[in-house]
Amino acid sequence: MASPARPLFQLSRREFLRLGLTTSLTSLFGGAASVAYGFNLEPDWIHVNPMTLRLPRLPRAFEGLRLAHLTDLHADDWMTAERLAHIVDLVNDQRPDAVVLTGDYVTGVQALEQRLAELETQLARLAAPDGVFAVLGNHDHWTDARAIRQMLEAAGVRELRNRAHRLGRAGQSLYLCGVDDYWERHADLGKVMEGLPPEACAILLAHEPDFADESAAAGRFDLQLSGHSHGGQVALPFVGPIVVPTYAEKYPSGLYRVGQMWQYTNRGLGMVEPRVRFNCRPEIAILTLQSA
Repeated sequence: MASPARPLFQLSRREFLRLGLTTSLTSLFGGAASVAYGFNLEPDWIHVNPMTLRLPRLPRAFEGLRLAHLTDLHADDWMTAERLAHIVDLVNDQRPDAVVLTGDYVTGVQALEQRLAELETQLARLAAPDGVFAVLGNHDHWTDARAIRQMLEAAGVRELRNRAHRLGRAGQSLYLCGVDDYWERHADLGKVMEGLPPEACAILLAHEPDFADESAAAGRFDLQLSGHSHGGQVALPFVGPIVVPTYAEKYPSGLYRVGQMWQYTNRGLGMVEPRVRFNCRPEIAILTLQSA
């Protein structure tokens, strides 16, 4: 179901208080070392994050399937071709069965042709026997969705645009599904479920994590993988993210149980301004699936 557009960032009273706390803590503990760390060190300190998830409907033939989840590359003058190549090398070192990408490949239109060429070159290097799959995010639609789709296709990446894709092993099936961007009113969950057999195990790619309330209510998905939030980019100990974008307010980072469905929100790899990360390392998630 489409959702009405909302402002990019919308501060609640709780978030306003967090900003005040941030200012106080920065005054107390800040300094040149903290600034240097947040701007220059942590953004490059990628966390290859392994985890195991049990999915009750997972067929035995897919026991131990390894998914690499990447999101929010945000190719720009910071996310260079060299950084993209390093990310792909880290993923390939993990030998995943499949790679999934959950949107926001670029930031803005500046040098867009160059950014897309760099993305195409590097994404084409991703090695996964079951394939590489993707959905678009809000920044992709705000930039040039058509050009980004062409880039993904040229790189050999299959876009799951409101549809389901069957993976087959030993006569059994696992479905990778995807919705187009929720923020921009392109998500069509009904169309996805038209291609999804009853009782099949299904994993949904959706850029915005708060879409999990709708997908979980459908009762047809075992896991949703999302990005969008960047984990807030700055997360205070015992407090959490300072500010998160619209549609990442309920499930901003990590693993959640939403009804009978798992929701995982990846902290992403790129950034938006200000390009800083603190207590919120960039992430490549490696998910090993097991049947319950």
